[in-house]
Amino acid sequence: MNTSSLSVSGKRKKALIVGISGQDGPYLAALLLAKGYDVWGTSRDAQMAQFMNLRKMGILEQVKVLSMSTTDFRSTLQTITRVEPDEIYNLSGQSSVGLSFEQPVETTESISTGVLNILECIRFVNPKIRFYNASSGEVFGDTKGEPATEATPYKPRSPYAVAKAAATWEVAVYRESYGLFACSGILFNHESPLRPARYVTKKIVAAACRIANGSKEKLSLGNIDISRDWGWAPEYVDAMWRMMVQDQADDFVIATGRTCSLREFVAHAFAKFDLDWQEFVLIDQNLIRPLEIMVSAANPQKAIDKLDWRAQNDMYDVIEKMVKEESLNIR
Repeated sequence: MNTSSLSVSGKRKKALIVGISGQDGPYLAALLLAKGYDVWGTSRDAQMAQFMNLRKMGILEQVKVLSMSTTDFRSTLQTITRVEPDEIYNLSGQSSVGLSFEQPVETTESISTGVLNILECIRFVNPKIRFYNASSGEVFGDTKGEPATEATPYKPRSPYAVAKAAATWEVAVYRESYGLFACSGILFNHESPLRPARYVTKKIVAAACRIANGSKEKLSLGNIDISRDWGWAPEYVDAMWRMMVQDQADDFVIATGRTCSLREFVAHAFAKFDLDWQEFVLIDQNLIRPLEIMVSAANPQKAIDKLDWRAQNDMYDVIEKMVKEESLNIR
């Protein structure tokens, strides 16, 4: 395992984070900067983007940002040629499972076509570039409560999951066919205060904070009987980096190994303010997806054994941290 921040030439390693403006990008950028990397990041329109999460992290001035669209091969090629990265972390693409039912074409193109374009550029520009692809536990579909491993068959149940499954197979094909160092992190749900407001975890925590501060609103949710493995996002970007410094590229399931229901998440978030969630939550049938994974469970043993990575925070810790941050913002 080569954990040095220096490239073969003796210069600082250069990392390109594709899709740096979401939740994971800023945490990953901060991690790589701390390890001595030269960090570049992209968004579709860097001139118009506010990069608020990079600002919140206090690292915007340390990251070089560029415009790039992964669905445009020319844009992807120009960016990779210009930056000449040692490592590329692809975190881009439409990231909402629910929205993928409304925008299936955009979702498919931004995820699977985007990954294919990056892989092709690496193959032609510099096959020595290491590539990380952000996959998702959604690819496994409903395993009936059985914890998914890297060997579990894919049975996606949303356009988002179909696109992620295709992209993950693309990575495996290029790794085996062309000898590229290309790996996928099959990440299960991971949360943080940087989550956008449309995500259910952020929606719940923010509403609980507002209600505790006197708001008379009601919180509308869909199916709260689903169960997920929720982890802490800053820990998951560390797993990404660990995958990239292995001697051989491989795919890894990244999760806490502990599954809880959304009902438990809601109850615990409201309990932090001594509130009974049942007084404030409404079930809206319009928010229920056409297809749903009822129980999502994972076994991250391979990551524990080979990456020496283990989640330190579970759902209750995540809620604690998100509530603390949200409470500061609402004052």
